[in-house]
Amino acid sequence: MRVLHWLTVLCLVMAASLILLRAELDGRALRQWLLEGHRHFGLMVLLLFVLRVGLRLRLRRLPPGPPASLITRLAAGGTHLAMYGLMLALPLIGWSLSNAFGKTVYLFGVALPNLIEADPDLGDTLGVWHLNAAWALLALVLLHIGAALWHHLVLRDGLLYRVLPGKRA
Repeated sequence: MRVLHWLTVLCLVMAASLILLRAELDGRALRQWLLEGHRHFGLMVLLLFVLRVGLRLRLRRLPPGPPASLITRLAAGGTHLAMYGLMLALPLIGWSLSNAFGKTVYLFGVALPNLIEADPDLGDTLGVWHLNAAWALLALVLLHIGAALWHHLVLRDGLLYRVLPGKRA
């Protein structure tokens, strides 16, 4: 699960970086290439989501972490649930957004089926949803990072070692 966590982080960072870079550059071919890269990394987030959820269902629960209050466990669980929901929703909204503007979505050269018919008005709405969902995911990721640092630097409970590369809990 640790490898999947960091692959997901990499894909999210790449998807965000490419689309932000695209907004700052000129040149139609370059902007299209950056958009395709954004789509690929976004779809990789979707594939990793499916793999992570499948493994979680198969392996059941994670080993217990350090003791925490009920409110802390509920906050952590709610944050994780919301992040997972957005990691599912964002790529699907983005895929639908492309389809709404009449664009076929490709993953590694394979055309994916259209999720919706072309509808530019719906595309405008999906664009707003996609952007808002991305900002919401960013806020949750920052909260997640802040909580991990709180555990590591303040509580010193070893929780961060469960996810750091090369470390064993």
